[in-house]
Amino acid sequence: MQLKTLAVAVAAASQQVAAQELMRFGCSQLTIDRIDPLVNPGSLPSPHMHQVIGGNSFNASMFPNQLDPPTQSSCTSCTYSEDFSNYWTANVYFKAKNGTFKRVPQVANLGLGVQAGMTVYYIRGYQASAKVTAFPKGFRMLVGDPANKDAKKVPSGLCYRCEANMQQSPFGGAPCTGSDTKGFPKNTCGGGWRVTVTFPSCWDGKNTDSPDHKSHIAYPASGTFESGGACPASHPVKIPQVMYEIMFDTRQFNNKAEWPADGSSPFYWSSGDNTGYGIHGDYLFGWKGDALQKAMDTKCSGDRCAALKRQTDAQAIACTKSQTVREDLGTDKCKLFR
Repeated sequence: MQLKTLAVAVAAASQQVAAQELMRFGCSQLTIDRIDPLVNPGSLPSPHMHQVIGGNSFNASMFPNQLDPPTQSSCTSCTYSEDFSNYWTANVYFKAKNGTFKRVPQVANLGLGVQAGMTVYYIRGYQASAKVTAFPKGFRMLVGDPANKDAKKVPSGLCYRCEANMQQSPFGGAPCTGSDTKGFPKNTCGGGWRVTVTFPSCWDGKNTDSPDHKSHIAYPASGTFESGGACPASHPVKIPQVMYEIMFDTRQFNNKAEWPADGSSPFYWSSGDNTGYGIHGDYLFGWKGDALQKAMDTKCSGDRCAALKRQTDAQAIACTKSQTVREDLGTDKCKLFR
């Protein structure tokens, strides 16, 4: 019965892949480190901890005129071996009643053979004839705000899904629909959380970055984030829509007796936010040569594509990087929220 349920869920996901024309592939965890080359370049440590996937040239600085990930990385934790980009988010921690913190572990998504890390999507949208321009060298972006405390300010396409079981059955439909929430789930979840972080899909066509790491990109002027709506005149270039799915296995924290009596959340992003509204993600482009453009032009799907090179899951898992800032990964409050 469990195998049948898994098959149905994967089939549903495959149908969504075909309809939306998107790549979906796994990336194992590269490192957990307190550095942030996008928002806090050069800072050791950065304000909070991050979990990172992608090329192993990831470091505290990564200035675009000084580092080219495809040439300076020796491996990538992503299954597409030409993808040396870096993708990162904050970590999630559970605070017990005795004041100790424990990091919530991550697991691989359905149908993927990696370990922890994230599932990465590159979405072309529904308009088959639309030209999608791959990111240029040096491109980077940020979505969400770790300091946000207002549900209304959480961007479209960033959300939490409380999974009923590890088979994700029922599948639940497109991300950020149905009972998905903008903040941390308020109830225990039999299958943990599926956290979705979706970036804008329109670019100004000029700047590879901006002071806030957001102004050079925008969501479509109309329609939902996956609908392929027209880009605004200020950001006319359609780019791949990058989306992360992070599977947090919260099952070991389902004992309500360990939750706060006042009804507040026992979960925290490593940024210190315990509402969940501080959900955010960072992206630093690092595909080799024109590989990503080929993927968009040939409409690559899933985690296997004739236009791209794929390494084994074991090779992706083997690509790791030691911490730059040596810190406890889950029990020291002072180090989590300095």
